[in-house]
Amino acid sequence: MSVASSTNEIKFGTDGWRGIIADDFTFANVCKVTRAIASYLETAYSKDRPVLIAYDTRFLADKFAQTAAEILAEIGWTVKIVDRDCPTPTIAYNARLLNSAGALMFTASHNPAPYCGIKYIPDYAGPATPEITDTIVSHIESSSNEPPSGKNKDKISTFDPKPEYLKFIYTLIDVERIRSAKLKVKYDALYSTSRGYLDTVLEHCGCEVETFHAKRDVLFGGGMPEPKGELLTELIEAVKKDHADIGVATDGDSDRFGVVDEQGEMLTPNTVLLVLARHLHKNKGQSGAIVRTVATTHLLDNLAAKYGLPIYETAVGFKYIGEKMRETAVLVGGEESGGLSVLGHIPEKDGILADMLMAEAIAYEGKPLSQLVAEAIKDADGPLYNRRLDLHLTEAHKLAVLNAFTHNPPTEVAGIGIKEVGRKDGIKLYLEEGSWVLLRPSGTEPLIRVYLETNSPEKLAQVAKYMEDSIAKLEPVAA
Repeated sequence: MSVASSTNEIKFGTDGWRGIIADDFTFANVCKVTRAIASYLETAYSKDRPVLIAYDTRFLADKFAQTAAEILAEIGWTVKIVDRDCPTPTIAYNARLLNSAGALMFTASHNPAPYCGIKYIPDYAGPATPEITDTIVSHIESSSNEPPSGKNKDKISTFDPKPEYLKFIYTLIDVERIRSAKLKVKYDALYSTSRGYLDTVLEHCGCEVETFHAKRDVLFGGGMPEPKGELLTELIEAVKKDHADIGVATDGDSDRFGVVDEQGEMLTPNTVLLVLARHLHKNKGQSGAIVRTVATTHLLDNLAAKYGLPIYETAVGFKYIGEKMRETAVLVGGEESGGLSVLGHIPEKDGILADMLMAEAIAYEGKPLSQLVAEAIKDADGPLYNRRLDLHLTEAHKLAVLNAFTHNPPTEVAGIGIKEVGRKDGIKLYLEEGSWVLLRPSGTEPLIRVYLETNSPEKLAQVAKYMEDSIAKLEPVAA
């Protein structure tokens, strides 16, 4: 997502517009963006289709949502607003189910408490494509930031999106198989929208569940709603102490997953993707393409080759995976940042389903999760080792790096030859023996992200040092 610093700089990034509450994310700007979205809706839908509105647990998110509802009602749209904070995959599913004109979701996902955001989800239940967001952005400058007049409030009603979503989730998992396994599960809601959803599904599936942080806290307990190890210490300790089968979590709007194995090890999203691709194909007999972003592990390519499945590489952003899911049958689509969807599901990432499918994999195999991880990596001819460098550079230095690697890419990295240079998203160097390096600039700060994957920890360190040294030597250039 892009972060705007003024009304004139509101722009949609990878998944909507995000900003700091009371700085740029204001009621006036929400009015402006909502009217810009409405201008797009006028060209794409008729007003006999409702617009859905949902929000996460952040400070004022519900009030921003209500303001947007009043703006849309004033324009003549029928609006259905959720009765409480709601996961993104839940409102996305309902956007399709209810034959809507799409949904507005107020969330800043895994960002810290000062942030809020808004994204538009079309009726196909996945992220808006760049064509749609470009159209919305084109209307922002001419849109009014006046507050709603209060006209047509009778066109707004509340609804509960949960029952239909849960009913659908139960068709995607083997409830009876999970029940028979009698799993012991620890669940950290991280004060997010998944509380009352993921714990409900786990209990429905007969799991013994202990839940943490399952209340609304707009400060997220002083942390942030991101399911990574340093923020899940309580969950990890509980898993180890009580010998649980699995620990699960989600981010703020529940579209990203977090999984801890029975030994208290936090699994990377790359690992979860491998385990689930293997599980769905091996245990459930499902087939379809495997789709990953340019920054996601190539072990998925090895699994696809072994299973005789198509593999597709996309630019970063789940919208590109979602597009592929709307075009062809996709077994698993995912990204290294913690989003995935699967065959038969909506083309939107879903942390609740991802967590449940990991529990299902344990139930099918009757083995500890750490063993399933080892077997999936072995099946994919792994291990491979990953790292991400976040290099804070001046804009001039950042520009020099992009110019150098775009126009004069190296022929080798740390003594390893380069067989191909990809430009799908950033600059990706495919190395001779299967390693790769990806450079992607941040769109919002003077930062270059360098993703690395190699076949040994030693080589990973060598490649990382080579890239850091090469970038440091480049002379900054004038913008």
